[in-house]
Amino acid sequence: MTNVAPVPEPQPGVRLDQQLPIPSEDLTRQYRQIETDILDAVRRTLASGKYTMGPELAAFEHEWAGACEVDFAIGTSSGTAALMLAYTALGVGPGDEVIVPSMTYVATAFAASYLGATVVFADIDEATFNLDPAEVERAITPKTKVVVPVHLYGQPADLEPLEALAREHGFAIVEDAAQAHLARYRGRRVGSFGPIACFSFYPHKNLGAYGDGGALTTPDAALNDELRVLRYMGQRVKHAHELVGHQERLDELQAAILRVRLRHLEEWTTLRQRWAALYDELLADTPVTTPFVAPDRTHVYYMYTVKAPRRDELKEYLAARGIGSQIIYPTSVPDQGAYAGGGAPSRVVSATRSRAVADEILSLPVFPELTEDEVRAVARAVREFYES
Repeated sequence: MTNVAPVPEPQPGVRLDQQLPIPSEDLTRQYRQIETDILDAVRRTLASGKYTMGPELAAFEHEWAGACEVDFAIGTSSGTAALMLAYTALGVGPGDEVIVPSMTYVATAFAASYLGATVVFADIDEATFNLDPAEVERAITPKTKVVVPVHLYGQPADLEPLEALAREHGFAIVEDAAQAHLARYRGRRVGSFGPIACFSFYPHKNLGAYGDGGALTTPDAALNDELRVLRYMGQRVKHAHELVGHQERLDELQAAILRVRLRHLEEWTTLRQRWAALYDELLADTPVTTPFVAPDRTHVYYMYTVKAPRRDELKEYLAARGIGSQIIYPTSVPDQGAYAGGGAPSRVVSATRSRAVADEILSLPVFPELTEDEVRAVARAVREFYES
């Protein structure tokens, strides 16, 4: 008889899958490896007495701009704030249209809705899960102000044809790179295309803070200046508010923590890619469809997302054997109540593929601190499910 690992009862404040023998995500393993450096950074910041808009933020912004191979980076309070500030700086408002993928995290759309714009949903390429340029072309109208390619799960969207459409129709590209830290498209880092790009440093991202955080990147000195004013209550000099701004700065403690974690990001990315390659090998002849990596792109595997027949049954089977997995995202954005219910202005050009994918996708554990034995155990359990 097969031994089945018992599933523990959830504890307050702890996700159930974090208690599994092989969780879908586990930040505690990583913290133990860098604890001394993290605590040193926190102590240094606390002792400085400077907790906002100080030297840690300035240093991190310089280091993150360098990592992204772009001129400027601006730390923000979250990835959602970064998107909202980007749209604001580009003049998005009522009467404008912002084209986003039908499959993304809802913040990509919400940030446009905050400003009164109409969100236009265009479908994804089913192989890469990213915005399909042909669907974008169908969605363009004279009101199109911004198009937002989302580098979903860690693979860059197809940016070159979107850039050609932007030149032809006069809209701006805002990269949503929240899941693709250090990924490359045709040799260039994501975050260096278009006038502005947005990143999230949510704790479980490839580069995460120990709380919320985000950043904007731009090659444009004028936009850099405007975004800095917008993220700090519309002021360059304290108490001199030049425009209606927002309180959306990244704080010093999170900046100090991110500086420590950034030093390890290349190594952690290589480990994610190693586990993804092993999954590709071990799952090659199973019914699941492993991630497709398009030519001239590097995938950094924020998620290792497969398309799985009998997805919900497989998820339950894995959980019963102590293996965590995730469905990200179970519902396409235009089908969320905020839009399907007519609460926010929106228009659906196409979402058929997004809806189909939402019924099949499953993300397997791929965080850097996994062991090879754990990856093999996950793959073995997937195989056993389909063989049984």
